[in-house]
Amino acid sequence: MVMIERILDVILREGQSAFLWGARKTGKSTYLQSRFPGSLWFDLLKTDLALDLLQRPALLRERLAACSPEQLAGPVIIDEVQKVPALLDEVHWLIENRRLQFILCGSSARKLKRGRANLLGGRAWRYEMFPLVTAELADFDLLQALNRGLIPAHYQSTHYRKSLDAYVRAYLKEEVFDEGLTRNVPAFSRFFDAMGYSHGELTNYANIARDCGADAKTVREYYQILCDTLLGRMVPPYKRRQERQVIGKTPKFYLFDVGVAGALTKRRILEARGEQFGKALEHLIFMELTAYASYSDLRFDIHFWRTKSGLEVDFVLGSGEVAVEVKGAARIDRRDLRPLAGFVDAHRPRAAILVCTEPEPRVVEGIRIVPWSHFLSQLWQGSIIQ
Repeated sequence: MVMIERILDVILREGQSAFLWGARKTGKSTYLQSRFPGSLWFDLLKTDLALDLLQRPALLRERLAACSPEQLAGPVIIDEVQKVPALLDEVHWLIENRRLQFILCGSSARKLKRGRANLLGGRAWRYEMFPLVTAELADFDLLQALNRGLIPAHYQSTHYRKSLDAYVRAYLKEEVFDEGLTRNVPAFSRFFDAMGYSHGELTNYANIARDCGADAKTVREYYQILCDTLLGRMVPPYKRRQERQVIGKTPKFYLFDVGVAGALTKRRILEARGEQFGKALEHLIFMELTAYASYSDLRFDIHFWRTKSGLEVDFVLGSGEVAVEVKGAARIDRRDLRPLAGFVDAHRPRAAILVCTEPEPRVVEGIRIVPWSHFLSQLWQGSIIQ
């Protein structure tokens, strides 16, 4: 595999610690090993170490007490920290009394929150690692990304299908079942399949509950598990005021990686056109927007807008400053502009953008029609939203 320089920049001021969250295989450990090469490392994927610390968390304090000042000059890194929640009390004590710095790395804070673990208050900044983004890839291949996804090992692998299938199965087992986040294994497995086919659409809890043999309340809990384990995100509808003709409650759900979504539905995209290509391109744009919002530290909200008559804008950024519609088409006509035009009439955004596969940008009645590559380049340059 080729080493890829990541945009994420974990910077710690003196006395500051950090959490680094991210789905498995997004590159957290590789990044930290490169960014902090001399740091002490506690890898809780090692079962013997995890068991020792689970039985006696004070062992962490005792081991660090035996280290030299030179060994403790950089941050102490604890990988998969959610496996031993009680360690956070020890970390808190070491921060306060020994003035040590920590980077606490993991794929889910759900177990820590549910166990009421010590999340260190303001003593630890929060960072998140996402799959690869286009700004990190010099020779970005769109179809390769849509089929393989942007988890580093999958994007660079010629055997990506087997890797993706194994990843989905491993995630179900290791992240959800082994962590005890749900006990009904068959129902959650059926939910995972049903969710894949409604991915990126309005979330109908009742229909999915019927498909997986559970009640709607349980399905809502399953979605929350996926969000808490960073496997996906809910996108709420945009509604600034009482608009009777606008959907204001039902959210959409997107998985964290376009390749994982494709693996669930056994999707294969052979060319840059068609309905499946359009859905995958929309998903990719969402991934880029969420990563940019975090890495740039702008942390703007992302909503969608939909009227009861069927007009829909895929993404509304911030407080309505920018509206973005995604079409997997190489030719855009005026009919394609109707949803954005409706949003412009209702909310007067600073910019209305239609992302597509046309070769050159143009403007029609104030709406910018741009190639996807042009849009993503401008996004990472900070020109789309500030």
